[in-house]
Amino acid sequence: MKQNPEPGDKVEIQIKDKFETGILLETHEPGIQLLKLSNGYNIGLKKEDIKQIKLIEKSKEEEIKEFKKSGDKPIIDFIITGGTISSKLDPKTGGVKDLTNPKELFSTYPEIFNLADIRVTSPFMKWSENMDSTDWIKIAKITAKSLNDPNVKGVIISHGTDSLHYTAAALSFMLPNLNKPVILTYSQRSSDRGSSDSRMNLICSAHAALSNIAEVMLVGHGTQNDDYCYALKGTKVRKLHTSRRDAFKPINTKPIAKIFPNGKIETLLDFNKRNKNKIKQDAVFDNRIALIKFYPGQDPNILDFYRKKDYRGLIIEFMGIGQVANKGKNNWIPKLKEIIKSGMFVYAVPQTLYGRLDPYVYESARRIQETGVVYLKDMLPETAYIKLGWILAHKSWRGSIATKAKMLQNIAGEFNPRLDSDFL
Repeated sequence: MKQNPEPGDKVEIQIKDKFETGILLETHEPGIQLLKLSNGYNIGLKKEDIKQIKLIEKSKEEEIKEFKKSGDKPIIDFIITGGTISSKLDPKTGGVKDLTNPKELFSTYPEIFNLADIRVTSPFMKWSENMDSTDWIKIAKITAKSLNDPNVKGVIISHGTDSLHYTAAALSFMLPNLNKPVILTYSQRSSDRGSSDSRMNLICSAHAALSNIAEVMLVGHGTQNDDYCYALKGTKVRKLHTSRRDAFKPINTKPIAKIFPNGKIETLLDFNKRNKNKIKQDAVFDNRIALIKFYPGQDPNILDFYRKKDYRGLIIEFMGIGQVANKGKNNWIPKLKEIIKSGMFVYAVPQTLYGRLDPYVYESARRIQETGVVYLKDMLPETAYIKLGWILAHKSWRGSIATKAKMLQNIAGEFNPRLDSDFL
């Protein structure tokens, strides 16, 4: 061949009598050539089957646009923690690389820089399944500092989707009495794909950060189309689909608002309004808790594992409106009574997500409640887990009466006293 194709070049590869067109990728496996197709997927081709690689177009070095703060736009602090939204395609490897450089962020998402002067910081870069309470605490402390900066209008936090609703719940408790908007946003599909949701999610997030809504909100596609985003309460949201762009849904409530890419905002719920108060972060967490799901035939002796490990509390996902096995060889009632008497806190939440628990409908649930299990109404399992860890990190709230009182207190909108059939 007259020209030698290199990783990043657009090529046509002939494999026997077939032709594949795409971007040539770096490969570290002998005998295999990687190619990125136009649909965004990578394929591996056996080199021994390749008859010819024809260069179509040489790769061009991406131009990184310069950006300067205007000085006359509102300031948004952008905290980058990882996930698909915080990455972009590397044309040579076919993988993605982190977007922590403000210049690269501006080059990829220039629209948000038209709305505000963006200050970028990145305390860490992680896929969200690798996050834990130390990360929630770190994000909360950095966010609180931004919120108390009089020059900052609002905060956007980019995050992976898998555990985003855990972080949203954590910030809802760790940042009480908010004075400005705190927005968590995400992308289900990378920015190089035509169907990416990242650009509109960020535009809507910027509008939300400049709004009058001083809440911890998760902002992202409201439908599969590019028509509007929802702003969802941090304690009442769940990821309900693995890949759809509108994966996050409000549970037992309405969205706080609809946010349109043109900046129009339709509020749907009452909300805490922007104010000039200073906030005091309360970023603490006790990890000696667990979230478990009851299933048919489950041996109640599993609870002894947590007691022996010196766990302080359990959140258990109950069936229906408040049931676990209460008869036969797997009767949970004696074991629940035993571990609660030993000093462990046990709270029940609904597996169904929608609706609320009610221990007064069935006689069996009344007997379960008599063991000391506390029913948490319509609270989401993940929110209950976060709330219990946050409460037990406060020494003055650790007694059985104090802990129960705090768990039943509606601190960050985690309970909805009025459930509507339209929520489902």
